Amino acid sequence: MFPRVDTRDSALVEREVCATYLQLYPGGDPAFVATTFDWLRTAFAGRYKDYQAIDAVYHDLEHTMQGTLCMVRLLEGRHRADAKPAVTQRMFELSLIAMLFHDTGYLKKRNDTSGTGAKYTLTHVTRSIMFAEELLSEQDLPIDEIRAVQNMIRCTGVHVDLTRIPFQSEVERVVGFALGSGDLLGQMSAEDYVDKLPILYAEFEESARFYEGKMAGTIAFESAQDLIRRTPAFWTGYVMPKLQEDFWGLYQFLKRPYPHGPNEYVDRVEANIARLRQQLAGG
Repeated sequence: MFPRVDTRDSALVEREVCATYLQLYPGGDPAFVATTFDWLRTAFAGRYKDYQAIDAVYHDLEHTMQGTLCMVRLLEGRHRADAKPAVTQRMFELSLIAMLFHDTGYLKKRNDTSGTGAKYTLTHVTRSIMFAEELLSEQDLPIDEIRAVQNMIRCTGVHVDLTRIPFQSEVERVVGFALGSGDLLGQMSAEDYVDKLPILYAEFEESARFYEGKMAGTIAFESAQDLIRRTPAFWTGYVMPKLQEDFWGLYQFLKRPYPHGPNEYVDRVEANIARLRQQLAGG
């Protein structure tokens, strides 16, 4: 069992991530994790340049914390399984930056006063990629590292063609797939995932209005109830095949102990889906 971490508190997630990072890479920089988390908190609090604080209700700071914690645990399991290619300390660091920045595309500029950042759902991946380049260039990261972060962020796109992402190395591809896996499992395994589905629909609906009817690049849901009704099929027909096939089954490294122990993240999602099916059966 993984230790329980309240993802509503980014400081607790930061502490857990830092402990894992230093266990895996004893020569790592203890200040690195704190610095990258501060970049995100500064941006999401509306203190970075001319960006407002995050106002998307589903894709908020906690959502990013859920994915971050899941990805780091997956990479930890893979590291301890001695899987190849090995994830270097620097690639681990870049994966953390990418996960923390993967939803910065929901941030609005100060002169953007209509609606919430959820209206950018359809284009948020591209906007996140642009935000990452803006901030990381200011931090003097080499261009190849910025490109690595951007390629990892691309893995979170719902309909992205993974074969067209210009990965610079095999390990960069592996880490990008770990990020995509963590993004899906982190949110769907949350205890309040089912309760938040109407909020997710509201974000899709706002984006559809903004982009003249396009429903965030997915099927057009008729209502929040329609999204809820289709969620079990989304898990079995989209998420699991994507985790197993597109993302190379990396989610298996979340098993504790590996390779035959239970996968707590998958078990939590299955419990959420079972709860959802029970609610649907009961009307």
